[in-house]
Formats: sequence, structure tokens, C-alpha cells
Amino acid sequence: MEEYKQVILVRTDLKMSTGKKCAQSCHASLSASDMVRIQNKGFWKSWKNSGQKKVVLKVSTLEQLTEVVKKLKSNKIPYFVVKDAGLTQLSPGTTTAVGIGPDLSEEIDKITGDLKLL
Repeated sequence: MEEYKQVILVRTDLKMSTGKKCAQSCHASLSASDMVRIQNKGFWKSWKNSGQKKVVLKVSTLEQLTEVVKKLKSNKIPYFVVKDAGLTQLSPGTTTAVGIGPDLSEEIDKITGDLKLL
């Protein structure tokens, strides 16, 4: 049976508070999920009905995040980039997180498998 998951990448160089990291992760998760629900309802339903597996990983720089996004794009894996509104801790437009999938776990792992858990 195929396994599906969603991966959230959070930048650690921004020194966001724990609550801020959680909020940005939620933005990434919901926005990426909504996108997949529209673009690939079958994958979304399989993920939704199998426990909505999520893994939150860390990246240490914007450059590292950008490199992952390039790989996602070239492998046609759906993702959503979160840019902060700038209402609290960060400047408007700061890239904070990326939501990946839900998609096939093995496909996401090819790109994010070497990253550490947040």
C-alpha cells in the first residue's frame, strides 16, 4: 500500500518563537493541503483517510530552503511557500516555511530525507 505524508520545512535562522514557528507550520500545512485537494484529490483523500501524516523538519537558511524548493519544482511535487505578513516578529514578506504535499512519502523523502526534525 502506498504511503502519503506532508512535510513542513521551517527556517531556524529567523529565531522565531515557538508559537510563531507553530503558526507558520500551520499556514504551510493548510495552504499546501488545500492546493493538493484541488490539484490531486485522489492523493489528498488517501492522505486524509490514512491519518494525515505530517513531519516537521528544519532548514537553517533561506538558501537551503530555496534549494529544496527548486528540487520540488523540478520533481513536480506540490508545495506552498509561506511569506509572513509582518504583523509581529518579522518583516513583511519574510519567507518562514514551506508546506510540501501531501504526496507519496517516497517521493518527498528523495528530496527531504537528509533534513533533521524540528
